[in-house]
Amino acid sequence: MGKKAVGDFTVISNRKLNQSNFLLKLAAPGPLPDISPGQFVNVDIKNAKEIFLRRPFSVFEVDYSNNTLSLIVKILGRGSKVLTEINEGDKISLIYPLGKSFTIPSANEKILAVGGGSGVAPLLFLAKESKLKTDNVDIILGARSAEDHIQVDEYKKFANLHFTTEDGTLGAKGFVTHHPVFREKLNAYDKVYACGPDAMMKAVAKEAKAAGVFCEVSLENLMACGFGVCLCCIEPTQHGNKCVCTDGPVFNINDLKWQI
Repeated sequence: MGKKAVGDFTVISNRKLNQSNFLLKLAAPGPLPDISPGQFVNVDIKNAKEIFLRRPFSVFEVDYSNNTLSLIVKILGRGSKVLTEINEGDKISLIYPLGKSFTIPSANEKILAVGGGSGVAPLLFLAKESKLKTDNVDIILGARSAEDHIQVDEYKKFANLHFTTEDGTLGAKGFVTHHPVFREKLNAYDKVYACGPDAMMKAVAKEAKAAGVFCEVSLENLMACGFGVCLCCIEPTQHGNKCVCTDGPVFNINDLKWQI
């Protein structure tokens, strides 16, 4: 994990993706450091006196040539809702980049990324940064219904995109682990990655472990400080209790004490 910075970013755009997701594009105050898929930023929430702690968000995209980064903000509470209401030109303070990233696949490896909810952001970033051939990258994105999915067509040049919905309105009906790509091809992958709700990640991890496939997950524990000081995000592991914000958020499933 490299050196962290604190800076005031300028809001370039704040675009509504659907009823609960917004895309924030931010201009950095100076040259951006290297940021890897799975790392996150801690955002200061202004104009909300009752919110004292920063909120963590996975990095969705980085454009070094224009010195910008983008975040997908899903409304989960008061803090995230305030962020969706900020305007172009506003300044927001970020601590960046934080946490441990995904293991970047080697050339010619075949990977599967499985995401749900706000977990789609780091996985799409991973697909883009992996530099793998499109045929070597499968992404399964799950949601409750079609209207909960965000538009990700531009990522078709980096991955084969597959969708599931619980109500069957887009893609395969059911959970991500019900998708034929997951059920029938799991053994074909060199690496599997997951980010999203705990139940989803545990289901993916269980199947990957049974298949003997390398698997990393990005945990979404409450991360208040980002420095391993507040101890809000402790996760039991095979090597003792670890802070998700500093020792993660990405963990190999074999290091976790999940019942899998």
